[in-house]
Amino acid sequence: MFSKLKAEIDSIMERDPAARSRWEVFSLYSGFKAVRSYRKAHWLLEHGHPFLARWVSQRSRHKTGIEIHPGAKIGKGLFIDHGMGVVIGETAEIGDYCTLYQGVTLGGTGKDKGKRHPTLGDHVLVGSGAKILGPMKIGSNARIAAGAVVLNEVPDNATAVGVPARVVRINGVRPDNLDQVHVSDPVSQELCRINNMLKGMEKTIDKKRTADDKPDEKSADQKHQNFA
Repeated sequence: MFSKLKAEIDSIMERDPAARSRWEVFSLYSGFKAVRSYRKAHWLLEHGHPFLARWVSQRSRHKTGIEIHPGAKIGKGLFIDHGMGVVIGETAEIGDYCTLYQGVTLGGTGKDKGKRHPTLGDHVLVGSGAKILGPMKIGSNARIAAGAVVLNEVPDNATAVGVPARVVRINGVRPDNLDQVHVSDPVSQELCRINNMLKGMEKTIDKKRTADDKPDEKSADQKHQNFA
């Protein structure tokens, strides 16, 4: 037990240059406390004590500002940095040595029962304020940028950014072969629609100007007859 505790603390110190001692991490880090409380709550849930499990979970949420459902499955070495506002849903799964920053949500979509939260591989980093919604998989060593909203799967060793998130790097290289044009991006689609509408209006205005500038042949003939 103490060896596992030490390993958890050491994994945090490796990723946080601000950590000065194991005692500091153990006694002051809200993310570490939240994960410890989660492991107690998860054990209670697995051993048939759902009410006590939720009680431990809610008590931890009030103390740390981090909500982890007892039903989530979390590997070793999870580091929740700063932590305030982090939410991890009931069917979420997190691999080993992942890092989550403040405001991260591993959430579900809809009210269907069963698997409805994301699965993170090993060594995944999720930036502050990012939202990963739905039962998709985030590959090992993936990086999710701050503020991203992830609605689709992210492959191993990839970096995803934006709203909705799209992959911009795999193994540090831009994936030029990926279809970036047809990515479901409502903001880009609306801008394209407005741009096309403006182009159509410009063409209509140009045609009208051309028609107005063109001399009226019938009127010219009438004027010629009058002078004659």
